[in-house]
Amino acid sequence: MIKLFKVKEKQRENAENAKKQTAAELRLHKDISELNLPKSCSITFPNGKDDLMNFEVLIRPDEGYYVGGKFLFSFQVSPHYPHEAPKVKCKTKIYHPNIDLEGNVCLNILREDWKPVLNINTIIYGLYHLFTEPNYEDPLNHDAAAVLRDNPVLFGTNVKRAMSGGFVGHTSFSRCT
Repeated sequence: MIKLFKVKEKQRENAENAKKQTAAELRLHKDISELNLPKSCSITFPNGKDDLMNFEVLIRPDEGYYVGGKFLFSFQVSPHYPHEAPKVKCKTKIYHPNIDLEGNVCLNILREDWKPVLNINTIIYGLYHLFTEPNYEDPLNHDAAAVLRDNPVLFGTNVKRAMSGGFVGHTSFSRCT
């Protein structure tokens, strides 16, 4: 009889341990439950809701050079979140001064200005802002930054050409409209 109680107690302990989440998972769950996204942004979990640490955000700018485009970003959240910023990559090849052709994103809050008080909502708004106000002063794509700085009309033409699946210089882009 005593062994039966010990077995049941052990089963209960195992069940409780299986349900425990890390501090990063708890914080991320809170951040996601409190998201207040613009209508032009959506979030999906390609690995299912059990994997909160990896998700995707689709941004469809409704103003600026990139209006009408669809841009997919992957987020990988570290076990050290919120003390470490998530890793964000643009999965859509894009002609943008702050996003290089490999999908790396230049956004200050993902680097030196990251603070644990920031959250996923802040990052998504920061990404959205890159589409409404691209910044040629802190570029990853120096060619796009120079064109934006020196000839905004040509920059707009290049963005439209890239979004429609054309070439900008020697670089081909996939249609993202």
